[in-house]
Amino acid sequence: MESFKLFIDGDFDSGSATFSSLNPATGQAWAEIAEARADEVNRAVEAAYRAFNAPEWRDLTATARGKMLMRLADLVEQNADELARLETLDTGKIIRETRAQIAYVADYYRYYAGLADKLEGRVLSIDKADTETWTRREPVGVVAAIIPWNSQLFLSAVKIGPALAAGCTIVVKAAENAPTPLLAFARLIAEAGFPPGVCNVITGFAESCGSVLTTHPKVSHIAFTGGPDTARHIVRNSAENLSKTTLELGGKSPFIVFDDADLQSAANAQVAAIFAASGQSCVAGSRLLVAESIKDRLLEKLVERVERIRIGGPEDPETQFGPLCTLRQKQLIEEVVQRSVEQGAKVVTGHYPIDRPGFYYPPTILDCSGATRAESVVRELFGPVLSVVTFRDEAEAIRIANDTDYGLAAGVFTNNLSRAHRVVRQLRSGVVWINTYRMVSPLAPFGGYGLSGHGREGGMEAALEFTTTKTVWLRTSDTPIDDPFIMR
Repeated sequence: MESFKLFIDGDFDSGSATFSSLNPATGQAWAEIAEARADEVNRAVEAAYRAFNAPEWRDLTATARGKMLMRLADLVEQNADELARLETLDTGKIIRETRAQIAYVADYYRYYAGLADKLEGRVLSIDKADTETWTRREPVGVVAAIIPWNSQLFLSAVKIGPALAAGCTIVVKAAENAPTPLLAFARLIAEAGFPPGVCNVITGFAESCGSVLTTHPKVSHIAFTGGPDTARHIVRNSAENLSKTTLELGGKSPFIVFDDADLQSAANAQVAAIFAASGQSCVAGSRLLVAESIKDRLLEKLVERVERIRIGGPEDPETQFGPLCTLRQKQLIEEVVQRSVEQGAKVVTGHYPIDRPGFYYPPTILDCSGATRAESVVRELFGPVLSVVTFRDEAEAIRIANDTDYGLAAGVFTNNLSRAHRVVRQLRSGVVWINTYRMVSPLAPFGGYGLSGHGREGGMEAALEFTTTKTVWLRTSDTPIDDPFIMR
């Protein structure tokens, strides 16, 4: 088996123990992973804290930090094939997607490289004639970044990039389910020239690693992507060090198709929204809300396209749909779909066994229009299952779309520009795509409402999340202060 170590204080570390990582396409162990427990977590945070205060990083100009990030972007690009191979082996994501994602991972690092020397303060037009007042943007300190297994090189870039651009140091915890791409990425941190301790990469389990990291007194900011249940533990843990948190927690995103929409375009986008990445995406458009008058026509186009999806081994460039990451998730999806069918949902396509090794579950569409009790599949399920619900008018579409505890993303398909603007204003969602879906850019902020979390990743807003504001007052008068007992 291949072997992967932790990266702490500029060196590779064998950890306290090891565990195996499974290949989701076979269900077999393929890699041995070094496990971080309390000792390794403490050493990683101490290294980050020491690096934050060391002149090699503290006194580096913002422009110099940007140049290091630019070198890191180049290295990601140069090592794209190997990083994509590891992500496909460890997560089951198809190789055509991991290769494409790594290309724009490099773009994210380049964006934050260029932003490093543009995190500016401002001069205030203060109401004191003898005073100059200005603000400075300064790094918050040590960041704990906790990354899920899906899209981990991308989801780490949107944390590492802005954190390092802002001048923070960071401890990255890769998901224990599939950590090898991030542990391999750590080598590039050293090659890019970052001082030891500036970026550390570890992995391990919740109590022995995650809890130790998120309660550490020298952690100033926790950046987490994952589910609400884990987020609640993290927020409770953050009470120990009063650290700031940014939370990106996924969602149950509505995909709204009005009766004037281009149905072929909507069908193609809906396939991308729910079945790309085998449905394992935080922005998956898993709730199709369709006007009653066009439901049958849209479903006909959807079924035709879905039944042509090529299911296969994720390492095959021709494959369009691979396995789920874990056996547990596959079993959960089977149970929820079966229960939903018993509660009145109708299988339009999918929900059949796939005769091959690994954790495969087929692209599935459930018509839930008359299934008032099929709540789990409509409100909770994470995976390649599309629930279909109809609406009669615009007001009902908005009501159903907002009838969720989440609010990360939404899609709206209509050729009526006025309607598009009205609907966007009323949707409780951090990202809305109109007549498209699943688009990202380093320039665009990304985040949600409600149980989808708080804070933003991407764009200038992400970099500002990793800074704190210092206000500086300079008195320009040489005369003594009149009365020292009165606040000026």
